[in-house]
Amino acid sequence: MADEPRKEMTVREAGRKGGETTRQEVEKGELPKNFYQEIGKKGGMTTSQEVEKGELPKNFYSEIGHKGGQKVRELIERGKQAS
Repeated sequence: MADEPRKEMTVREAGRKGGETTRQEVEKGELPKNFYQEIGKKGGMTTSQEVEKGELPKNFYSEIGHKGGQKVRELIERGKQAS
């Protein structure tokens, strides 16, 4: 095993692998059932603090909401064209 070359991994593959491991840990009870809610809340609080400090623009939430809406609109349009 020590002689086997290490396979390079893309960022996407690493993220998928990490996400899968985390999901399994939640399912096994190694992490709390509300793990994703907790980290989401922490991320939201950090972002909110960054907006308050001026590290992010005041309209940050409006901008990302608009971008999300545009993406949804684009995906719906693609789905209609594929039908």
